Amino acid sequence: MLKPLSLLLLRVGTGMLLAIWGLIKIAAPQASIGVSETYYGGALSLDSLQLPLGVLQVLLGLSIVLGLFRRFTYPIQSVVLGLGLLAIWKYILDPLGLYLLTEETREVLFFPSLTVFAATLVLLAFREDDTLSLDKKLGR
Repeated sequence: MLKPLSLLLLRVGTGMLLAIWGLIKIAAPQASIGVSETYYGGALSLDSLQLPLGVLQVLLGLSIVLGLFRRFTYPIQSVVLGLGLLAIWKYILDPLGLYLLTEETREVLFFPSLTVFAATLVLLAFREDDTLSLDKKLGR
């Protein structure tokens, strides 16, 4: 019972993270644009993108929390979180600001992004063992 419970907790944690980020895009688009400008080279900075991307991200996150459409949502989640991880690679490789960053630019709070991405890979690897998902309950 520990494995299904662990997978449920990973789903809730990673799915809610995506849903919260989506809600930020919807409710505070300027904050989302600021993140895009700072970490993604402005790739997602158009104001008109914030609402549709936010809605999609909330739907993705909630689907993951529920364990719905996992064959599709888990790979999409891994791409979204993987791209997020790539955008902050310097903070992952040098969380203390010893060689890539400085004491002023370091951000230790970004380091858990590696764990979140790893959680996504665990969900993918053990999808069949996730017996507490809605997909399993519906016989998918």
